[in-house]
Amino acid sequence: MKKILKIVLLIIAAAAVLGTFYFLWKKSRPVEKKYQVELVSFGNIEKRTVATGKVEPRNEILIKPQMSGIIAEVYKEAGDVVRTGDIIAKIKVIPDMVSLNSAESRVARAQLSFDQSLKNHERNISLFSQKVIAREEYEKSELQLKNDKEELKSAKDNLSLTRDGISSDKSQQTNTLVRSTINGTILNIPIKVGNSVIQSNNFNEGTTIATVANMSDMLFVGKLDETEVGRINVGMPMDITIGAIQDAKLLANLEYVSPKGVEENGAIMFEMKAAVKVPSNIFVRAGYSANAEIILSKLEKVLTIPESCIEFSSDTAFVYVLKKAEPQKFDKKQIKVGISDGIKIEVKSGLKLKDKIRGAEILEKKPEVKKEEK
Repeated sequence: MKKILKIVLLIIAAAAVLGTFYFLWKKSRPVEKKYQVELVSFGNIEKRTVATGKVEPRNEILIKPQMSGIIAEVYKEAGDVVRTGDIIAKIKVIPDMVSLNSAESRVARAQLSFDQSLKNHERNISLFSQKVIAREEYEKSELQLKNDKEELKSAKDNLSLTRDGISSDKSQQTNTLVRSTINGTILNIPIKVGNSVIQSNNFNEGTTIATVANMSDMLFVGKLDETEVGRINVGMPMDITIGAIQDAKLLANLEYVSPKGVEENGAIMFEMKAAVKVPSNIFVRAGYSANAEIILSKLEKVLTIPESCIEFSSDTAFVYVLKKAEPQKFDKKQIKVGISDGIKIEVKSGLKLKDKIRGAEILEKKPEVKKEEK
């Protein structure tokens, strides 16, 4: 019985030793890696860059008053469509007391002169009919009456302009009515009824009554980094994506690139402007943030492979071409590449259509350990 027990223990010990050696031998063997296989195929490659910015009207016109005073009425509001000559607001004139007093005094003096000329002329009419005075004397009194009449009218108009900002014969051309100077949409009316406003003159730009712009003529205004600005040219097409209108892409053409850069956060940025083609069924508001995708270069129907399949050594590119499927064996091969879009890259030479190359390594998924429910 003891002999049998010894034999069993020896067998178990030998098995344990052999198992340990087998485990260590198997673990020391190199793990066979498996890779995805990618095909060389024809494709299109576009190299793009993205510029951030906003969409705004090409021209925003500031409507200024031609007379100082207080806003009496506002006839329009932001968002209204106006045409040239449409009235936006009305100004109530607050006259200067010195000027008003002078204008009233001028009217009084003109009235006295007119009354006296009228009496003289009526008397000369009677004398001329009786042939007491010569025609020359009669015509002089008639001319004086006409001059005094015109002076009285001018004095009254001046008083009306000083007091009310309007004259009797030019009521449609009064400066108290602020009118739009272009066709467009009102973007903003910063004033309210009761606000004081200052007229536009040589010494003061004046108070802004409204901002008007043509919303059908829009620009994308953005900035590009100095590393990208050398690759773009005026006239290049671009796609505009507006954050507030995510389902639509607008076409645009580059119109302007600033000749001078501005430093921002350590980088030199150049301003760019592009004319945006806005469809009639899309309403674009001024100030929308947007991104512009600019196509720097484009190739169609060229040999392409995933850029992740390439290994670079200095200025040389290599790929691994599949020679045997099971087990996988690859041959290292030098190739010549062209432009890349970050995902696919052009192959100029070294590979043929439908060649199989090594891709990313296939990693075995480890079984998930289920946590026990408490």
